[in-house]
Amino acid sequence: MSKILAFDRNRRQTANRGGGHDSGGTLRSRTAPLVLIRGGERTEPEQAIAISVVVPTKGRPQLLNRCLASLVLQNLDPQRFEIIVVDDGPDDGTREVATDWAAHTEEKGPQVVYIPSMGPYGPAAARNHGWRAARGAVIAFTDDDTIARTDWLRNGLRAIEDGADAVCGRIVMPLNGTPTDYELDAKRLETAEFVTANCFCRRRVLEDIGGFDERFKAAWREDSDLYFRLMEYHASIVREPRAVMMHPVRPAGWGVSLKQVRKVQFDALLYKKHPLLYRRRIRASPRWDFYLTVSSLLLGLGALAAGKPLLAGAAGAVWLGMTTRFCAQRLRNTSHAPSHVAEMVVTSALIPPLAVFWRAVGAWKFRVGFL
Repeated sequence: MSKILAFDRNRRQTANRGGGHDSGGTLRSRTAPLVLIRGGERTEPEQAIAISVVVPTKGRPQLLNRCLASLVLQNLDPQRFEIIVVDDGPDDGTREVATDWAAHTEEKGPQVVYIPSMGPYGPAAARNHGWRAARGAVIAFTDDDTIARTDWLRNGLRAIEDGADAVCGRIVMPLNGTPTDYELDAKRLETAEFVTANCFCRRRVLEDIGGFDERFKAAWREDSDLYFRLMEYHASIVREPRAVMMHPVRPAGWGVSLKQVRKVQFDALLYKKHPLLYRRRIRASPRWDFYLTVSSLLLGLGALAAGKPLLAGAAGAVWLGMTTRFCAQRLRNTSHAPSHVAEMVVTSALIPPLAVFWRAVGAWKFRVGFL
């Protein structure tokens, strides 16, 4: 039967061996404990851990299972690395996947570590829980929906050993047929400068810069913030195209872009922290097209309410022209299936006002003049 050791973020033991739970089955500690799911006592490997892989996850046990399968098959000596799963919304399914892999790798594979996060939550906080509990001098980050090529760790570690402070590997997002707007947008991850789905960093550098900013509550811009702070730290950052991570595009429901647009509020935080780098590397100017679209819509509605049909018609024409332009841009090089075209028409009308709203929310929340 598996024994559980719980540790705080500084790796000090904080709970009783065998669970650390009260009578109601909840963890006593409000910190993020490190739970090692192993048969019997934890044994230190003869060879020191060189690299720790941190995998944040939340409610996706099937994807996590696929990811862990690729990680345990790495052609690096299994005694030289460990896999740390940080459960950002602890549930039995995720815990069971981690338990099964820990049992499977107990004799010959890498050690699997499971951390049920007690908060704070979000991908940035989850990654902090992971690397702070790690034993390796090098930390590798990925997501639970990725598939690592067998030489991923070896190539990433080699780049660090050659003198780099941080390494960004290569993302591959395969698509079949003509993509949807959602799929084409997701595929842009392949050309991103620095993504936490495939990166490596020296632990001492993470300690120096304070890790991830936990104010980034969604999976958006937290990797750009880390990248910008590494640049400001004057870290040696290199690209290693041989460290390959497959990142299949997850299926998404109709109108998924409407749910994603709320993430734009975190652009305001990134802009507040790194205004020059944001303009140079993220967006050179504000979304004037969205502001013009929303302004013409409001003007048209106001003019209509005030009984000024000519002004309302002119403003409406501007709104219709800008919305049509936006829709056409999204349909360029994407699927023209009727359902997708209908989705683009509806969401292209709704995204500009939603984007302006969430930009305003971000500007207010983070107290920054952000457009």
